[in-house]
Amino acid sequence: MVQRFGDQFSTNFFPVLRFEGEIFDCEVKGEIPRDIRGTFYRLGGDWMYPPKSPREVPFSADGYISMFRFSNGRVDYRGRFVRTPRYLANRKAERQLFGTYRNRSTDEPSVRALNGTVANTTPVYHAGRLFATKEDARPFEIDPHTLETRGEWDFHGQYKSLTFTAHPKIDPATGEMICFGFEATGEASKDVFVYFIDKSGHVTREVRLQAPYVSEMHDMAITRTHVVIPVFPLTTDKEWLAAGNTHWYWDERLPGYLCILPRDGTAKDVRWIKGPPHAMGHTLNATTEGNRLVLDGTVSDANPYPFFPQRNGTPWTPQTGGSTIRRWIVDLGSKQDGWEEQRPFPMAPGGLPRIDDRFVTQPYRYGYMGYSDPTRPLDARLAAGRAFPMTNCLGRYDMTSGKLDTLFVGGDGSLQEPCFVPKNSGAAEGEGYLVGVYSNLAENRSELIVVDAQRMQELARVVLPFRIAEQVHGVWAPYEDLPFES
Repeated sequence: MVQRFGDQFSTNFFPVLRFEGEIFDCEVKGEIPRDIRGTFYRLGGDWMYPPKSPREVPFSADGYISMFRFSNGRVDYRGRFVRTPRYLANRKAERQLFGTYRNRSTDEPSVRALNGTVANTTPVYHAGRLFATKEDARPFEIDPHTLETRGEWDFHGQYKSLTFTAHPKIDPATGEMICFGFEATGEASKDVFVYFIDKSGHVTREVRLQAPYVSEMHDMAITRTHVVIPVFPLTTDKEWLAAGNTHWYWDERLPGYLCILPRDGTAKDVRWIKGPPHAMGHTLNATTEGNRLVLDGTVSDANPYPFFPQRNGTPWTPQTGGSTIRRWIVDLGSKQDGWEEQRPFPMAPGGLPRIDDRFVTQPYRYGYMGYSDPTRPLDARLAAGRAFPMTNCLGRYDMTSGKLDTLFVGGDGSLQEPCFVPKNSGAAEGEGYLVGVYSNLAENRSELIVVDAQRMQELARVVLPFRIAEQVHGVWAPYEDLPFES
């Protein structure tokens, strides 16, 4: 029997496409600068088969990785599903075998022993390897040229955690990647394993921690001297999962924490600094100067996800769940809990911030993020039913002056997370371009926007003749960092 997608999925977080393919020398409106040479990788989800429940969350969609390769003012596109064991099992059965989000007891018995990840969150490029990641499993290696799936990767057998964060951080000065896995030893465990991986891709050190409670520790930041992991009360437990629920629920009774680990420290050196139950879902950057640690990111006052339930049964609201860029300042010399919070941009909400990655761990000036501005044109008909608001503006956030420079990108669609592309390796901070896919909902197609990041001026659009799956996150790999194509 042919399975059909219900109408409720036509406006969900991810479109229904089930399409793989490539386009050479894509149509371009405007002119792409010839100094953009490299590949913009993007990862998101698309449903190969309908979920079992219409209430399933969009984070369960099958991983779909795509790329835009730039050379000599031209762009090629390619997109493929990530061949996880879950994807392959569903293809063989020709239907959905997996149940509620990250609750293995709701999967069909025949697949409960399989790796259930969909590998749909963040593409990571490190040590000449491309990975598709999701925080419920180890990463899957992807061929950087063909996008074929090579298989699960355990860093030469040295990575012992069962899970891998969707947001590892790479120190641009050393090439070291720092990452972690939460629920590292199994479902609903409080174990957190932190790893230090050198520029060649080998694990040099492992630190094993116990979190105060099980938390969706989604992102992290690094300074020259510290690792920082925000902890917020999106939590789970075995009783909750045994009842057949989706993996996470928001427990407003729990505090927030910052896990702060010296980069040269051991488990005995970690500090769990307690604060309000606010969720820093994504980080911008962090720095340490003496005892002053500064952490920037997007923060919600409460549950940031409208599709994960509240413990007390209250409805989700954008007033508390929506996020803005905030700065948290920690006095490492104090024995007291808590941190100072600053809100430099209270009127520009958004949740997917980026910086010029060459300035990770260092003092920096600019952040970039798409956001929704209700004072600008926005087609309400096209926005109806989406899990998150449509993004009609791209902002450059000056973290020094508090100034916001804005580019309006369109009212008939939604901009996905932008990525910064430096003009060259020696360019000053912010000297380069922003690239990001705009879902043109009126025309039912996708357009890659290329923006001058200094002038916040649109230069070109790469126009695809169809609409591709919305990404969660993306990464830029310069031409010189890519391995030769075999």
